[in-house]
Amino acid sequence: MIRPTAFRMNEQTAVNNYYQKVVEGLLPATVNAKAQQEFDALVEKLRNVGVDVVVVEDALGTDTPDSIFPNNWVSFHENGDVALYPMFAENRREERREEIFDLLEDKGFQIDNIIDYTSAEEDGFYLEGTGSLLLDRTNEKAYCALSPRADEELFIEFCEDFDYAPVLFEAFQTVNGERKLIYHTNVMMCLGETFAVICADCIDDKKERKMVLDNLKKDNKEIILITEAQVDSFAGNMLEVSGANDKRYLVMSTAAYQSLTPKQIEQLEKHAEILSSSLDTIEACGGGSARCMMAEIFLPKA
Repeated sequence: MIRPTAFRMNEQTAVNNYYQKVVEGLLPATVNAKAQQEFDALVEKLRNVGVDVVVVEDALGTDTPDSIFPNNWVSFHENGDVALYPMFAENRREERREEIFDLLEDKGFQIDNIIDYTSAEEDGFYLEGTGSLLLDRTNEKAYCALSPRADEELFIEFCEDFDYAPVLFEAFQTVNGERKLIYHTNVMMCLGETFAVICADCIDDKKERKMVLDNLKKDNKEIILITEAQVDSFAGNMLEVSGANDKRYLVMSTAAYQSLTPKQIEQLEKHAEILSSSLDTIEACGGGSARCMMAEIFLPKA
């Protein structure tokens, strides 16, 4: 997790992230301070239940307003591979910092190979990490909603490199009466070990919707459906993590939790204990939530 030093609404990402909002009347320093408070509170809650969190301070002096969302530029894999991803916004490309790999190796993690897709930026093609990709590591499937930040050919290349079966579709949201592509898959869908949270209504094509749901059912995941209104509250942007004694926790924002129905909460709590934290400033300015803030480390220990 990256603790922000210059968090604000990123004008370069707002062109196709319709969840971002301008927070009126707050100075940039105030916005960043609020984001830091929300970040620190979430980290504390995670550590209190035994989740191992590696916190890195964002680099000073760089224009990286979205550095709090590291899962978009990097993913770490069980075989010692690391993937680096091409980013849509130019100021997000500065978030990639190789010294973070040195830090992880110092903590005993093993990095054997770095697979770098970032040259695709020069040709205007993007694939924003586990924002664009939802990885079912157990069943070796990758789910991807195509968008300006998720290119089909790059996605297929990733799946070939990492031996994932591709599950490809388009997901939409209504913006000013128009259906527009959702910028990241992980806004409308969350994959847990034994469950999936998904807004099936976002997949307008009925054949694609059935194909995605059939894949989840085939892998014996309990499907928990959410509405487009709940997606607007970031109820799709959750992540299952492992705490003390391998206990499972489902991490989400307070806004996401408050949008859920009692039945949905009951369904989720069969699979993991819910851990929620207020992320109002981060959600409003950044257009991302709890899941986007965590880049999971699956690297082997050296």
